[in-house]
Amino acid sequence: MTWNKLSETQEKVVKIITNSIRKQRLSHAYLFDGPKGTGKRNVALQLAKTFFCANKEEQDACESCSDCKRITSGNHPDVHVIKPEGQSIKIEQIRNLKKEFSYRGMESVRKFYIIEDAEKMTVSAANGLLKFLEEPDGQSIAVLTTAEVHRILNTIISRAQIISFVPLTPLKLMENLEKDGVTKPIAKLLGQLTNDLEEAYQLYHDEWIAQARGIVIQLGEEVSTRPHQVLLTLQESWFTHFKEKNQLNLGLDILLLWYRDVLRTLLANEDQLIFVDQVDKLERHALKSSQRKVSQHMAAILEAKRRLSANVNPQLLMEQLMMRLQEG
Repeated sequence: MTWNKLSETQEKVVKIITNSIRKQRLSHAYLFDGPKGTGKRNVALQLAKTFFCANKEEQDACESCSDCKRITSGNHPDVHVIKPEGQSIKIEQIRNLKKEFSYRGMESVRKFYIIEDAEKMTVSAANGLLKFLEEPDGQSIAVLTTAEVHRILNTIISRAQIISFVPLTPLKLMENLEKDGVTKPIAKLLGQLTNDLEEAYQLYHDEWIAQARGIVIQLGEEVSTRPHQVLLTLQESWFTHFKEKNQLNLGLDILLLWYRDVLRTLLANEDQLIFVDQVDKLERHALKSSQRKVSQHMAAILEAKRRLSANVNPQLLMEQLMMRLQEG
């Protein structure tokens, strides 16, 4: 990872930090605020590399020295990452961190700390952290990350520089995926399902999303042209692929996008399609439907998502949904 690469998704954030690096005015504490998946951890680690790298040129770490390589692999002795244990970050974790503050760095006087999901600190843990933030020694940097800045103590907020991360737009996420070789149909779909670039890559590399997309296309086509096949496809393909609740929810999201594309086909808005390589199938589906019917079917999928969150039996839920999609 480099600052140039990070600037593709968080240009303003990178500009603020690299300007501070060039002017040698890094803060002793940062609060990175932004939704999940906006790259807060990657920016924090890149800042750590720049902080420790002896071979950096201006703001750019060399990426090849021992410090850079160990930070990338998570093995640097003077870079510490604190995460919630269970549902919270506890006072014992902060006490251990404060103990580290009192030691000289293993290989230099510098230390770097990342506290992820900082809003999950207990009140006692947050108060315990204030000592470090109130008494910076000039050789340590702390980065707190959060998706819920309103849950952070005001006394911590006042002692850190807040940097806000913006969520990726579907178009920006799609552009990044396509630059890395993801096909346009898959990139367009991922851009609608998540604004988390890391999650998008995970779904892509596992090939889970490509298989999920194929199943939804098959199911969408069968509902309109081969309804007698639908329950068989549910048993043989849908339930074997969408096993977990979150996977079922994603499957319903993809199915909803299919019906939205059918509606866009009816409205002659083909330039907005997500299933860009399935125009013929979408047109056949649209010929057998109407705006009213498709709108009702989309409402049925949304209702299924609501029922799924209420822990309705997934098999019963999907069978009932398929019956509703074949109505009219």
